[in-house]
Amino acid sequence: MRIADRWQSYHLVDCTCSEKLEKWGDYTLIRPDPQVIWKSERKTSLWENAHGHYHRSDKGGGKWEIRKKLPDSWTIDYDLEIGKKLRFNIRPTGFKHTGLFPEQAANWEFFTKLIQSRRAQGREVSVLNLFAYTGGATLACSAAGAQVCHVDASKGMVAWARDNAASSGLSENPVRWIVDDCEKFVMREIRRGRKYDAIIMDPPSYGRGPSGEVWTLENCVYDLVTECAQLLSDEPLFFLLNSYTTGLSPSVMAYIIDDVIGSRHKGEITADEIGLPVELGYILPCGSSAYFIGKH
Repeated sequence: MRIADRWQSYHLVDCTCSEKLEKWGDYTLIRPDPQVIWKSERKTSLWENAHGHYHRSDKGGGKWEIRKKLPDSWTIDYDLEIGKKLRFNIRPTGFKHTGLFPEQAANWEFFTKLIQSRRAQGREVSVLNLFAYTGGATLACSAAGAQVCHVDASKGMVAWARDNAASSGLSENPVRWIVDDCEKFVMREIRRGRKYDAIIMDPPSYGRGPSGEVWTLENCVYDLVTECAQLLSDEPLFFLLNSYTTGLSPSVMAYIIDDVIGSRHKGEITADEIGLPVELGYILPCGSSAYFIGKH
């Protein structure tokens, strides 16, 4: 497991009984987490003194209970190992999220070093970030010197990502901000003959297509990876597939990448979990990643 353990302004304090207690800068939140199936004793009074607590509803969704004064938004920082600082705008949303998945810092560290290494050779790096959300991976790649195409179907999320880029001092960096269905965008890029040196994919577990058809990652991921593989340059730097779908194991994702990308390009394929350290014990698993690293 790769652990995102370089955070200074985010802390996973404790977790038990399907909930996690987190400090986001100066503010403490309690949020549900289905991975936390153990029922150990709560080890800190911060559980009773949190600023906000998101409660699940039996009918689906949920809502925030604000216990202390909480701003509409605030910022936290992350210092990349390559020496660049990222700044994120945090906002509790109506669907429990805050606009950031801090465990993804483990992936940021992985690909920023690859980008910086190729840039040190005097070569440009183009990255396609699909299902890009509020831009954590986009900002990391941009800070490392890559040209990035950021694609997400939500106009609001792309706007949030642009705000994060501005807060991080990256507004003038070469980033294409695209609001579009990711699969449709990929198919158009194939027809255009566009190529990218690296591709990042973090697709949702479940969704609905434009005609209301059900979309599940397990059923669609192979075809999606196959389509994206057509956009890789002749000397790809990396391909990263991330998943929060419990039924899609790291080894299965590695097999897909090997079958689709390893058959076309020389490189190394690795798969593992990513996680967050819990201050009061445990390492919380937070998802899986499989990645291809090109060798040239």
